[in-house]
Amino acid sequence: MVCMKRTTTKQAPATAAVIAYVRVSTEEQANEGVSLAAQEARIRAYCAMRGLELADVVIDAGVSGYKALADREGGRRVLDMVRGRRVNAVVALKLDRLFRNCADCLEVTAGWDRHGVALHLVDLGGQAVDTSSAMGRFFLTVMAGAAELERNQIAERTSTAMQHKASRGERVGAVPYGFALDADGVHVVPVESEQTVIGLARELRAAGLSLRAVAAELANRGHMSRTGKAFQPHAIDNMVAA
Repeated sequence: MVCMKRTTTKQAPATAAVIAYVRVSTEEQANEGVSLAAQEARIRAYCAMRGLELADVVIDAGVSGYKALADREGGRRVLDMVRGRRVNAVVALKLDRLFRNCADCLEVTAGWDRHGVALHLVDLGGQAVDTSSAMGRFFLTVMAGAAELERNQIAERTSTAMQHKASRGERVGAVPYGFALDADGVHVVPVESEQTVIGLARELRAAGLSLRAVAAELANRGHMSRTGKAFQPHAIDNMVAA
C-alpha cells in the first residue's frame, strides 16, 4: 500500500495597511503645532523609525474634536477600513486627534483590538504608544485616564476663574462684534460702524435671506469681519440674535 503524503496549501493573508489619521479644527488650522502638515510629518518620521509602511493618510480638516469618529467624514473611512479588515494599524499624533475623551478612546480601541487593529500614538504624554502589545494597551489605558484627569482639572480651574470675574462684574470671554473694550478694561462700549453692520444684517435677515446669503450680501457691500474676511454664517446668527 502506497501512502501518499497529504499536502496543505496555506493561503497567504492579504497584506493589511497601516494608515495615518490627522485632524484639525477650524481654529487650529493656523497653529503650527497641530497643523495637518506638522502632524503628517511627525507620523511619517515615526513610521519610518518603526519600519511601518504607511499606505494612506486620512484627513479631517476643520472638524471639531468633540465629534465622535463615526460622525466625521475621515473618521468613518477609518472605521470602515477597520471593520473591513483592510487595515492592521492606525497611527495618529496625539490622543485628542482621534478621540473626544478617555471613555471614547477606550471604547473604540477595544473594538479595534477585536479586529486585530493596533493603535499607534506618536505622542501620548511625551511617549509613543503601540497597543499591539499587552504593555502598550495597559499604558494607553493609564495615560488616557491621566489625560482626562488633567483636562477636567483645567476645565474646573477655568470655570472657577470665570465665575470669580463675573461675580466682580468683569468682562468674561471675547468682546463680541459691535463692541469694544472700554478704557477701564472691564466694560464694553458700542462701536458705531460695527453696530451699523449689525443693523444691516438684521434687515437682510428680516427680508428672508438665509444666514449665508446675508454674509454674501455684506461682503458684496464691503462689510468684512474684524479679520478682513467675509463673515461666516454662525457670526451672522450671533449678530441677529443679539
